[in-house]
Amino acid sequence: MTTTDTVVFDRVTKKYGDVRAVDEVSLTLRPGETVALLGPNGAGKSTTLDLLLGLKRPDSGTVTLLGTSPREAIVAGRVGAMLQSGGLMGEVTVAELVRLACGLHPRPHPVSEVLARAGLTAIAGRRADKLSGGQAQRVRFALATAGDSDLIVLDEPTTGMDVTARRAFWATMRDQADQGRTVLFATHYLEEADAIADRVLVLHRGRLLADGTATEIKASTGMRRVSFDLPGGTHDGTQDGTSVALDEAALRRLPAVTAVTVSPGGTVRMRSSDADATVHALYGLGVYPRNLEVAGLGLEQAFVALTETDDPTGTGARTGTEEAVPA
Repeated sequence: MTTTDTVVFDRVTKKYGDVRAVDEVSLTLRPGETVALLGPNGAGKSTTLDLLLGLKRPDSGTVTLLGTSPREAIVAGRVGAMLQSGGLMGEVTVAELVRLACGLHPRPHPVSEVLARAGLTAIAGRRADKLSGGQAQRVRFALATAGDSDLIVLDEPTTGMDVTARRAFWATMRDQADQGRTVLFATHYLEEADAIADRVLVLHRGRLLADGTATEIKASTGMRRVSFDLPGGTHDGTQDGTSVALDEAALRRLPAVTAVTVSPGGTVRMRSSDADATVHALYGLGVYPRNLEVAGLGLEQAFVALTETDDPTGTGARTGTEEAVPA
């Protein structure tokens, strides 16, 4: 495995008309790193991967892979990619597809090894157009790892996989990184990024908003999560059971609160930049919350907080799975 920096983006910009899909992004990925690329829909993730793989050229700045151009690195077989777009040839078997990929790679692995690593040995004789969604994903993974590449790029790799397949997949990816390969994956499953990645990159509106470990990303917002239950719902939270006006608007007026959700049963979840001040003010209203919890944000909540802060309209903070203040 190489000791050269695997990926270098130097002030890279890509525009579509007036839209900057990638806006002066600079970053460096190193051998042995497992890196998660996160961002809301439209953040620039796909364009970033296209630039990295030489499918698009930057309008300004440079992209370098393993000390050379993306095209040269790919032709040399140093990059394996598993992309969302593109289908599989339908009238050939899984084994035939893998054998073709191994045959085309300058530094191929044995076909049997590739099939076993992707969990495909048992279905090697099945036609590609007869596969489930998760099985097709495993075939794409096999094609991406058919040879001895230094960089493996994965775009939403576990979509359609069940829990067992996802766990086996990430165990394999960790093994690849342990062997000195760089693994870069884009995902909407933020729990995967939290559990798997050595490093997390957050893109938003084309810019690199955050770069660090999951722990550093979670701490960077300075936010805490405050959750509690009210005995009789949102209008009965005093110690003696008398009514107190504590609707969502009142909760939003508490000091340092940046986001609130209230369940129909009266469970309140808030995000606060000063949890001590928020809880003190809550008691100051004469409210006695039950099951009060104050905790740091998870990666998903930190991601939402970062992108909402960067986008005052709040429209950029949704990936399709998050709520404003997830439990």
